[in-house]
Amino acid sequence: MLTIIMETQDNEAELVQTLSVLVAGAVEGLVSDVIILDHGSKDGSLRVADAAGCRFCVDWDLGEIVRSARGEWLMFLEPGARPTGRWVDELLEYVSLNKKPARFSPSRIHRRSLLSRLSRRARPLETGFLMQKRDAIAVARANMRLSDMVNVRAVRKLATELVPAWVAAANRPAAE
Repeated sequence: MLTIIMETQDNEAELVQTLSVLVAGAVEGLVSDVIILDHGSKDGSLRVADAAGCRFCVDWDLGEIVRSARGEWLMFLEPGARPTGRWVDELLEYVSLNKKPARFSPSRIHRRSLLSRLSRRARPLETGFLMQKRDAIAVARANMRLSDMVNVRAVRKLATELVPAWVAAANRPAAE
């Protein structure tokens, strides 16, 4: 079983997109729970998380969050990121046969321009991150962010692609 953890701040539309894709994983028995770590959202993020059955944490300690996760594996995603294709089957196989952390492959369809790729570093969670809960417990500290947990890990690359969160953010309707 897998616990999904995301950090959010005013990402209502992006949460909707990510959570809608994760339903397939819950139906297949892969995703046991989803935890949303909030940084002071003023939009409908809480309402979206509640409707999807997620745990929404406003005042949180990452060490406690990791220890309370139901899954034996944790997947960290940015709101708006979406695994594609047969992601459920690949993750079921990966977590049953492996112990090492992994990342999704970057989307071949949704790529930044060459200049953008050369001039900026990818965000730590741009391709998601999958790790065993016991490894996360050993690393997690009270004042950490999810991105702090993934910087020090040697990882494998999954064949499944991840549509990055910036795609959803770029297509967000303008505020009225």
